[in-house]
Amino acid sequence: MRSPDVELREITDDNRDAVRALRVRRRQKQFVASVSRSLKEAAKKPETNPWYRAMYVGDEPVGFVMLSWKPPAGPYQGRHFIWRLLVDKRHQRRGIGRETLTQIAALVRADGATELLTSYDPGDGEPWPFYQKFGFEPTGEIDDGEIVLRLALPAQ
Repeated sequence: MRSPDVELREITDDNRDAVRALRVRRRQKQFVASVSRSLKEAAKKPETNPWYRAMYVGDEPVGFVMLSWKPPAGPYQGRHFIWRLLVDKRHQRRGIGRETLTQIAALVRADGATELLTSYDPGDGEPWPFYQKFGFEPTGEIDDGEIVLRLALPAQ
């Protein structure tokens, strides 16, 4: 299966409403917060150094990704941590999430990182299989009840 051409774009006044309208499937809501909630959390926690983008295929927003980009303090100080990854329910199972992870991994590697972190809340329908297929491995850490995962980023 060929990966779609995904472009990561900044969220602006022109696209904010369309990006906020993105939704996951009902059974996935327990695993990922909405775009609106994510943007509010980012605004309330500037110390986490939030970095977020809308995921586009062509002219259509299809998802949202948010990282804590090398925060200056806290448990992930100086590291890159995927805080949110959401693909709209109408666009899932097309390789968009995988392509986005590929691009994010390249961006953080270009920033000098040797790893990319994320976490997930365990439960029926959890995103672990998706992350595992991509190469993430559990670190053995638990953060606020979530299992922390690590993707090694060897130098190229």
